[in-house]
Amino acid sequence: MSEADGHLYTDALMAAATVPINEAQADLARIIERVTEGEEITLTRRGEAAAVMVRPDALRVRRAAEALNAAAGLQEALRQGRSARLDDHPGLDERRAEALIDYVRESRTATRGG
Repeated sequence: MSEADGHLYTDALMAAATVPINEAQADLARIIERVTEGEEITLTRRGEAAAVMVRPDALRVRRAAEALNAAAGLQEALRQGRSARLDDHPGLDERRAEALIDYVRESRTATRGG
């Protein structure tokens, strides 16, 4: 770690740093340069994390990882659904199906204004 203006900052080789917002405002160009070089910087207000600055590509990777994890969960749910035994009794009888069809038709007619 190195000391700058009385506050401790992590070296560029470390993954994250913490900078008070008022200092970041005073030296925004340097903070952006650090982020551009790959550093993740947490901006704090009164000692509490208020925002995190990361490169756009790092954010895209994180979002992609979240999407892949969600897809894996969906894939598992589908796998379980495919292997689950369906009940011998249908969940929708003919009378209820006709009522739902009528409801949809009425909704379409009301939406079209006629």
